[in-house]
Amino acid sequence: MDSKAQGDFSSSDGRSILYMFLILRLNISRPLPYTHLPMSVMDELKWRGLIADCTDMEGVTKLLSEKKITLYCGFDPTADSLHVGNLIPLLTLRRFQLLGHHVLALAGGATGSIGDPSGRTAERQLLTREILSHNVECVKKQLSRFLDFNEGPNPALLVDNATWMSSFTFLDFLRNVGKHFSVNNMIAKESVRARLQSETGITYTEFSYMLLQAYDFCHLNKEYGCELQIGGSDQWGNITAGMDLSKKMSGITLYGLTLPLLLNSDGSKFGKSLGGAVYLDPNKTSVYRFYQFWIRVDDRDVIKLLKFYTFLSREQIEELSAQHDAKPEARLAHKALAYEMTRLIHGEDATQDAIRASEILFGGTVEGISERNFEDVASEVPNNEIAVSELSGEGKSLLDILVLCGLCTSKGQARKDIEAGGIYLANVRENNIQRMVAAKDLMFGKYLLLRKGKRNYSVLKAIQ
Repeated sequence: MDSKAQGDFSSSDGRSILYMFLILRLNISRPLPYTHLPMSVMDELKWRGLIADCTDMEGVTKLLSEKKITLYCGFDPTADSLHVGNLIPLLTLRRFQLLGHHVLALAGGATGSIGDPSGRTAERQLLTREILSHNVECVKKQLSRFLDFNEGPNPALLVDNATWMSSFTFLDFLRNVGKHFSVNNMIAKESVRARLQSETGITYTEFSYMLLQAYDFCHLNKEYGCELQIGGSDQWGNITAGMDLSKKMSGITLYGLTLPLLLNSDGSKFGKSLGGAVYLDPNKTSVYRFYQFWIRVDDRDVIKLLKFYTFLSREQIEELSAQHDAKPEARLAHKALAYEMTRLIHGEDATQDAIRASEILFGGTVEGISERNFEDVASEVPNNEIAVSELSGEGKSLLDILVLCGLCTSKGQARKDIEAGGIYLANVRENNIQRMVAAKDLMFGKYLLLRKGKRNYSVLKAIQ
């Protein structure tokens, strides 16, 4: 980890005090509600840059100004956890709900069994019914963390398209739904056209996905009066297909609004790290790594991400933007983003644990850190092993330990570094050249954290 990832401060206490001041100054207290409610949802989305396209901007704006509408967004359970790429549409649903509108969150038990070809260069591997059912239940639980399904005047509703699609026979679906689709028009949709031009092509299974999502929109309009579908910009073809189907089947005009597919400033897909997606499930992406993902976003992206992902007010974000422009090395905007997002997903206690873990490599205390978070931190520095038997009894001299872990080239050099006050054990300065290191010094009964100077760390793992 380089100093840019955390900011270069002289002490852990100083960093903590500075960040707490930031929290109090900006009145960052709750992750979901707005500090001040905006005048209208469309004004809010426009200011935050959250509108990629709209099928009828004037019509949607007029509709929203006249009444509280019902809208929906779908989430296919392709994995047993949502990831940060799912958060923009999910949090947009939350913005609508906070402003009094009625939101439907759709878990795609049916569409998830097919696989959306949008944004894909090859066909997804089809999931077994058992895996799909497990994923649906996991996604449903995660959705409930963001949307209020129980209280208030406009509780959200969780639906699963498998409940209505399972009643269709193949022939009924072809006769009642398929007849309204032109293959020529389907081929012209970007999600299909791109695949047809690829080496792998597209199977009939994925080709049919558009019909399923289109019918979802019609069904939700009929059952719940849903008039607006939102989704990523890659969903434009599926959304407009649903609008066309509704017009043909019932004569009703529906609307679609797409949200930007987020890319990093270097053009790479946002939400990818550690060799894969950044998941909301802490068993897939630890809280520490989740926090680090946001801390390490590109300087050019941080203000945009504060707008996209947080519920901080315009005034708060503008103040953070000014602070970022004036002193980018302080990473205050990054810290606010990481704090808000981690607390939103994992809660306050886990967030504070992640902050403490992040400070370890900058001299912060190891007290209170969880083993999982420490192991994540340890993975970022050189690691060596020592037999636990060598630490039995009085143990092994610190001089030998420093040479073993590679922080010092010789015992003589180790002695000089200790005498100079440059050696730390568990981030506590060690001045005793006679110091013995024993099993009692092991963190979690496994690890020694050693440091030379300000940034030169090593972890020694005791093995049987």
